[in-house]
Amino acid sequence: MLTDVKLDEILFLDIETVPQYPEYNQMPEEFKKLWDRKAKTLAKPDETPEAIYERAGIYAEFGKIICISVGIIVPSNGNYTFRVKSYYGDSEIDLLKGFAEMVNGFSAKKPNLNLCAHNGKEFDFPYIARRMLVNGIKIPDILNVAGKKPWEVKFLDTMELWKFGDFKHYTSLNLLSYIFGIPSPKDDIDGSEVAKCYYELNDLNRIVIYCEKDVLTVAQLFLRYNGFPIISPENVSRSEV
Repeated sequence: MLTDVKLDEILFLDIETVPQYPEYNQMPEEFKKLWDRKAKTLAKPDETPEAIYERAGIYAEFGKIICISVGIIVPSNGNYTFRVKSYYGDSEIDLLKGFAEMVNGFSAKKPNLNLCAHNGKEFDFPYIARRMLVNGIKIPDILNVAGKKPWEVKFLDTMELWKFGDFKHYTSLNLLSYIFGIPSPKDDIDGSEVAKCYYELNDLNRIVIYCEKDVLTVAQLFLRYNGFPIISPENVSRSEV
């Protein structure tokens, strides 16, 4: 599908996000008013802003990142290994700084580096950039698309690749993993349960594992798109990227 992109020049990633406050009533009053205004454009007629506050995490203005997992495919003697690392914690600014430092260093070593995520162009990439701006962090050049020509943007998106030009077609990572025979990343929790797992169960490690499974699945899907076999479990390791 993509013959001009080298596998070891792709950084696969996924993020997990939650609302900035555990509950609607814990928001500062002015912030609550702003959410109420936003919620009017999202809610069904019988839904209140409070009732849909659990969805606030998908909007960079009202949410925050609690985990970014990244991975690389390493070709080796005709086989592939996959190395994954996560930046996570309660301090969004700290994990974003760590991620930015890694991306800048990786880009310096690999000038043709691409970022790849599922629905990354609509969600992961802009979300990370927006939260970096909010936290006063300089956006790495590979994420800073302002003023760039389309062919200068180094974004790959496994959902966009599946569209084949069909603008209206959305397909979940879970569905694609199933039809391509890739182990499902949703064998424990799914995206709708992340906020509860974080705020109520206080189980960030469980979220990190879920995020890393998603990253591996994106890489596996990219391999299948291009006619390569998927990576076996014994060739997956958590490592410095």
